[in-house]
Amino acid sequence: MTVDHPVIYYTSPDDPLAAPLVDELSREYDERYGLNDGIPSSAELSRYPAELFQPQHGGAFLLLMLHGAAVAGGAFLRIDERTVEVKRVWTHSGYRRRGYARSVMAELEAEAARRGATEVALTTGARQPEAVALYLSLGYEPKFDLHGDLEEISYLRFVKPLPE
Repeated sequence: MTVDHPVIYYTSPDDPLAAPLVDELSREYDERYGLNDGIPSSAELSRYPAELFQPQHGGAFLLLMLHGAAVAGGAFLRIDERTVEVKRVWTHSGYRRRGYARSVMAELEAEAARRGATEVALTTGARQPEAVALYLSLGYEPKFDLHGDLEEISYLRFVKPLPE
């Protein structure tokens, strides 16, 4: 029996290979969070231009590819000399619970460290308990009260130092 391993592919958020993954993420944001001041929550995905996720701007965007299809992905953008912010980590619904998000996070952290970053920051939403559990399991420190009202807190910020 052979085991299939996904391949890491660095690209851009506007790559057609990323479209199915980004489309599903958009739908899920809208389903989980609905409208925000009359605007679909998925509008958050267009808040950052694609070029911010490119190396020349200090960013990265990667896909985990399996049999030619994107099964997971994620990105970071540069905040300052020492910090990157992880964005858009997502696993396609048909491929969850296989460790792909962990692989995406491990590669993003490694790439950030290769580029001299010493800290990773990220934010997730109160209605994404699986993301909260993932980040906690990966050693991210919550910058909010874990026992507080997460809906009231809304944006859940985490940080993690990278090995130097």
